[in-house]
Amino acid sequence: MSARQQVTELLRSADVEVGGERPRDIQVHDERLYQRILAEGSLGAGEAYMDGWWDVERLDELFFRTLRARLERKLRSPAVLGRVLLSRLANEQSRRRSRRVAEQHYDLSNRLYEAMLGPTMQYTCAYYGPDGANATLDAAQRAKLELIARKLHLEPGMRVLELGGGFGELARFLAAEHGCEVDSYNISRQQVEYARGLCEGLPVDVRQQDYREAARESRQYDRVVSIGLMEHVGPQNFRAFFELARARLKPGGLMLLHTIGGNVSRRSTDRWIAKYIFPGGVIPSEAQLTRAKEDLFVLEDWHNFGPDYDRTLMAWDANFVAAWPALNQSEGLDERFYRMWRYYLLSCAGAFRARKLNLWQLVLSHGDLPRYEPVR
Repeated sequence: MSARQQVTELLRSADVEVGGERPRDIQVHDERLYQRILAEGSLGAGEAYMDGWWDVERLDELFFRTLRARLERKLRSPAVLGRVLLSRLANEQSRRRSRRVAEQHYDLSNRLYEAMLGPTMQYTCAYYGPDGANATLDAAQRAKLELIARKLHLEPGMRVLELGGGFGELARFLAAEHGCEVDSYNISRQQVEYARGLCEGLPVDVRQQDYREAARESRQYDRVVSIGLMEHVGPQNFRAFFELARARLKPGGLMLLHTIGGNVSRRSTDRWIAKYIFPGGVIPSEAQLTRAKEDLFVLEDWHNFGPDYDRTLMAWDANFVAAWPALNQSEGLDERFYRMWRYYLLSCAGAFRARKLNLWQLVLSHGDLPRYEPVR
């Protein structure tokens, strides 16, 4: 069977046609695509899209279909197996290697992120909630911030440790609207600069340091919060992460962990995502998290609102597309970047829609609370 026939049959098993008329059907512009996919799997497919070898009207629907059909399992190449072996031998998220994702991804132009994320500059899942059918992205991001604050049962004067600070909006929100003092750790130069400007005049200390530097401190905190960092911590470091958080959390305190979660325990990520978007990133599973926190924390609450990330990503994509002409002109981003960025956003949207990815918020304690009331 030819490479074209093999790939065509695989796609057909996901109800996707080559040359079809539906939004999820792909249009091939270069016949070398089929062999490239068979040889290189997801990396070859993604790079071929960036190179303009194929197109599809709805990337999100294509990925929803192919992931539901588990086509990625049928396209494993020797390179994939080699990456799995490397992940077992090396700590891909060591302090030195962890800088790669900041330099390659988070230190991109702030104008790009301002255009895509909107006023809240929240680069994690928004919370639309049970009553958010008509909510805007900005309203849903503010609802996420409020949700975090309510789950942490904050009181004025509390000291909060933030591991992975993003652009600083959560730290600003906790300080300005809840009267907390915040120490925030982040290795992204661009994000730290932005966060310091945002939090100027507030009791917020934004530190351009690896989260592991917090282990050197003797200070303890009433609350510990980590939003969107765990995906970069890595399986070999999960236990140490929870040990650090436990050591920094006062008796009677609460920790909130917000992370993308996967249904299967892995030690590496998709090759295309690792090369172009999040080098060193690994999505944790339930089993990996519970093993890592075992005998360190009591799990008070586990909240999954993964479908909200599908909606968040679609909103980011719409913002990006609308802003592209200005970004293309002012930031010097080319057509290949445009295709790469949309491939990233829409493939992830499809993964959440297929329920291959989830979004979890865990609330943890030392186990010394008489009772914790879950919040939604």
